[in-house]
Amino acid sequence: MVNQKKTTDQVLAEQREYNSTRAKGYREQALKLYPWICGRCAREFDRKNVSQLTVHHVDHNHDNNPSDGSNWELLCIYCHDEEHTKYENLVRYGSTVDEVSTPATYNPFADLKARMKDASK
Repeated sequence: MVNQKKTTDQVLAEQREYNSTRAKGYREQALKLYPWICGRCAREFDRKNVSQLTVHHVDHNHDNNPSDGSNWELLCIYCHDEEHTKYENLVRYGSTVDEVSTPATYNPFADLKARMKDASK
């Protein structure tokens, strides 16, 4: 058996390659692009608890990862779960809002000027 000790240069090269590969991931890119704050509840994160900050795909398509981050939103794990629950409920049960809502037509001030004239007489 041949003893294969790695040189310091080899270890450093491997570490640099690993860091480069990792930085290409969308989570790392998003963490570099955006402040470490939940987009829903505004909770702030630091190096100690950044693992609780997740990347949410706004269009729910995990293959859509533009380098400008336009499809990403940083959310804490709780808000991220809530966002996916809302989406799953929408898919499962449909919209809770009426498709066609009729606007209100009543205007309580429509004849205010006439009423004020009549009241002053």
